[in-house]
Amino acid sequence: MLEIGNVLVHKDIITHDFVCNIKRCKGACCVEGESGAPLTQEEADMLPEIYQKIKPYLTDKGIKTIEKQGTHVLDWEGEWTTSCVDKNKECAFAIFENGIAKCGIEKAYEDKVIDWQKPTSCYLYPIRVTKYPDFDALYYDRWSICDDACTLGKQLKVPIYKFLKDPLIKSYGEAWYKELEKAAAAL
Repeated sequence: MLEIGNVLVHKDIITHDFVCNIKRCKGACCVEGESGAPLTQEEADMLPEIYQKIKPYLTDKGIKTIEKQGTHVLDWEGEWTTSCVDKNKECAFAIFENGIAKCGIEKAYEDKVIDWQKPTSCYLYPIRVTKYPDFDALYYDRWSICDDACTLGKQLKVPIYKFLKDPLIKSYGEAWYKELEKAAAAL
């Protein structure tokens, strides 16, 4: 692990390559998994407030799910996640364009309807964050649905931390990211 400020960064984030290849995976991360997208408390609090603005972008199934379960639920670990259609499968905020799952929240953001892009956990993926009282720990979440992203990352020689530069800067700041780059160069 590398220590950058009050953040521990697993070396895999520096040494493994990754570039999302949504044409190959078809947005599987929006429709697969054990629960919805992990949410911070702030995000869980914000979702109900912006739901009416996002609603026109969502599928009928997503809307029915949200109106029955709410915009978010507690998962089996007691953490907030987005609600899911069909028992922990498709995220209720998933939309489909040309057979590819995308995020309805992000679509509303792109159209400047809201000023929040999407859950941090989605924006940072395949990095997962574990928050502790005094520090965060970042690790690479390997998932077979992203094998094509790993292959493309290797072809393009783009490590995870470079692929996720913008969300890392948004989460931890530009000065922090520059320190991460220095630490990566020293490996």
